[in-house]
Amino acid sequence: MKREIAARYAEVNPAPLAACATLLLAVAATVAGCHKAADETTQTSAAVPVEVADAHIGTVRAVVATTGTADPAPGADWTIIAPAPARVVEITKAEGDRVRKGELLVRFDAPPLRSDLATRSGELAAARARVENARKNETRVALLLEHGIASRKEVEDAQRELREAEAAVRQGTGTQAAAADLVAQTSVHARFNGVVAHRSHNPGDAVEAVATDPVLRVVDPTRMQITASVPVADLTRISIGQPARVIVPGAAGDDAETARVSSRPAAVDVATGTAFVRLALGRGTRLTAGTPVQIEIQTEEHKDVVIVPALAVVRDEDKTYVYVLGADQKAHRKAVVLGIVAGEDAEIRSGVVASEKVIVKGQEELPDGAAVTVMQK
Repeated sequence: MKREIAARYAEVNPAPLAACATLLLAVAATVAGCHKAADETTQTSAAVPVEVADAHIGTVRAVVATTGTADPAPGADWTIIAPAPARVVEITKAEGDRVRKGELLVRFDAPPLRSDLATRSGELAAARARVENARKNETRVALLLEHGIASRKEVEDAQRELREAEAAVRQGTGTQAAAADLVAQTSVHARFNGVVAHRSHNPGDAVEAVATDPVLRVVDPTRMQITASVPVADLTRISIGQPARVIVPGAAGDDAETARVSSRPAAVDVATGTAFVRLALGRGTRLTAGTPVQIEIQTEEHKDVVIVPALAVVRDEDKTYVYVLGADQKAHRKAVVLGIVAGEDAEIRSGVVASEKVIVKGQEELPDGAAVTVMQK
């Protein structure tokens, strides 16, 4: 009976049944949608793996990083050049040989120098003979004047001749000494202990007396310095005595040497906007002349400041942030003011306090307040 009544009701009014069917489909769709949204929420709220480090109180020192070249210090670099156009007679050392102060290194044959010395020596001898004759004549004329035989003018002339002869001796002595010095330079002896850095000629070669035609270059490897090119903007941060690390590109970090700033520049290269700063190396340096190096000059120092790993610092346009791990195991982004950033350390002037844990890995594009899990290093 009930089925018959329902069938008759459906035949008379089918709309409510269709509406019920539609309502059931909508509910089913809503339930499915809600289930999908719940899945997405679960995925986005999953903890992000990160690494953390403690902010701590310490000392940080700023660094000016630049490049330079190892060179001998003043007085430790000597290039041997012929004193005049000559021929090389003897070279006692090869490139790389060690030399001791006073050792004979090179002998030149320069006939024009020997000839000039002989000429100057002859002129000096003649000037000395002239002095001797003038002195005798001055004495004789003075005696004659006492006896009234010679005139005052003859005495004055004799005295003038003696003065001129003595002046000629003085001049001749100077020129003869200069000629003798040039002849002496044809035998070259080592000025200091060192090493032959370069040899350009062999015995028998003709050479010129110009810097562009050197014979040997000798350097003292125990007296080396660094010539570094420093941007003008960093010059005000550099002062004499500051320590520095000197690194040869490609060498192991343990091979870094220490140095100290020994001089500041007197002028600036306007074209490059740089200036040369010199750094003194220790006597035990292993660097050789001409070696290109990287330099880290340690400048201003800040003590008792908050320090975090430089990897923790995140820059977003003109703002700087650090992500801090909260007690709720979430990452909280904090705006910070940086101080000195040197190597692996960054000074935090404000925004983070000591003992807070900062995220050093995994914070890239991390939302503020995101759940995180700390990975073991």
